Amino acid sequence: MDFHLHDDHLDPRISIELENLNSGTNEINSLEQELDRANTTFRLLLTRTSAELEALGKRIGSAAIEKARPFYESLAVAQDAHRSCLRAAAQFQRANGIHSQAKALVKQTELRNPKVLDNAWQEVLNHATMKVMEAEEMKKSSEAEHRLRAEDFVKTERVVHELEKRLNREILKSRPYFDLKDQLNADLQSVKTEIENLQSSIGGAKKTYSEALKRLEAISEEIHERRNACVRTPGVGAEHHSSSSFSSFASSGGRGDE
Repeated sequence: MDFHLHDDHLDPRISIELENLNSGTNEINSLEQELDRANTTFRLLLTRTSAELEALGKRIGSAAIEKARPFYESLAVAQDAHRSCLRAAAQFQRANGIHSQAKALVKQTELRNPKVLDNAWQEVLNHATMKVMEAEEMKKSSEAEHRLRAEDFVKTERVVHELEKRLNREILKSRPYFDLKDQLNADLQSVKTEIENLQSSIGGAKKTYSEALKRLEAISEEIHERRNACVRTPGVGAEHHSSSSFSSFASSGGRGDE
């Protein structure tokens, strides 16, 4: 890359972009080192998880664990259904609040009804009325979603209670195994999330580095074009002197001073 506009002058933009590249390189290297450590932690944790679960499974007995597994799997499904139901309920409450606010706005607009019809007032009223209609649709949709999620939760809860009655002894015996499994899976998920965040950060840092490099190349190209333009432009005085000398020589017939 050609960074100098003149031999004794460095374009100040170059220093800025070089610093950006240097900072970007340091950031990428640091993040990649963190990613390597996180990947190592994940592998070690996965190995430890498998060993601990296998050892505990042998002490408890595979028969009890396998019999109780449907209960714990159904319990996990029911917990997910409960969380979905809570999210749907919160969404319905938000939609209901928006609907109430939109209705109140329409009422306030109608109370300000001018004696003479005003286009601006009519436009505000129409806009407020449209907001009410949109809010009503949102409210109906979220209400239906909440109803479905609630029904799903009730069904999964019923399955959990039935399994709990039928497999109570195996459930109690194998609980330490499934509790440990849940804890270890949570630890693995935490490290996995850290890895995904680091990968995303590395991608962003590499993009920033690439953008700085492109800007640097553009500056270099700009300087190179300006230098070429200066070289292509001849000295006007020199060109005139050369032309005059040639004309004088030609008019004398090529003779020197006699």
